[in-house]
Amino acid sequence: MRGTFRLFAAVKPARYLVPGSPTGLTGVYTHSSPRSSLLYLYSRTLEKLQQIPESSLYRQSVEALTKHRMAIVESASPPGYEEWAARARKIAQENPRHFSVTTSASSARPAERAAVLQVESGGRLFVHRSDPNPQDERYEEWDGERDEGPNSEGLRGEEDRKGQELLFDRLPITPDEKIEWEREPQLTADQVEEIENKIGGGLIEEVVQRAESELRLVDIMYESKVWEDLEEKPTEGQWTYFERH
Repeated sequence: MRGTFRLFAAVKPARYLVPGSPTGLTGVYTHSSPRSSLLYLYSRTLEKLQQIPESSLYRQSVEALTKHRMAIVESASPPGYEEWAARARKIAQENPRHFSVTTSASSARPAERAAVLQVESGGRLFVHRSDPNPQDERYEEWDGERDEGPNSEGLRGEEDRKGQELLFDRLPITPDEKIEWEREPQLTADQVEEIENKIGGGLIEEVVQRAESELRLVDIMYESKVWEDLEEKPTEGQWTYFERH
């Protein structure tokens, strides 16, 4: 059935799936970088599970499943990935000013409006590009500054010219030069299909969605303290019906 879905997706000459093209599932489009997304989500899930006691059956089961799926994804390396990774590290090292915004994956509020965000998780460094949303000045809140009207015309005196030198000589807040960041190499269509078959969770886009949900669920399970005993003890034989025989 998965192969049938992929027939609806646009495919570059026999090798690559086109990001953003239909997958055959309503509202689900071909992911642009499923490999790096899954590695990040699985790393964060394993990282968050560390706060749950090892004796917890929930942690044991999720940890085993996550590690298994993570190994499957890691084994599929896109063509040219190692060379791309070396070039990416070189760019980051040569342009520290552009990659100065760094945060830990455990941060509650990562930097907003960051051009480039570095996130460390599971011993890996993930680089996330975040473009600020365009804002309409008409909806910005008035800061209370009084409108003094139009500026006076003609020559200015020495008092009026104070501070202008600083205004024109100061350095810009954001760097003027731009860095050409090369996109991560794509998985081939065959590699995507191989991952889907090994995981057995549908399309790789569905696998990404489940990984996102599992990551959110870890926080909920931690807040609920699922490893603790029930407040009301179950009666004897309550779960016998659901046991395997």
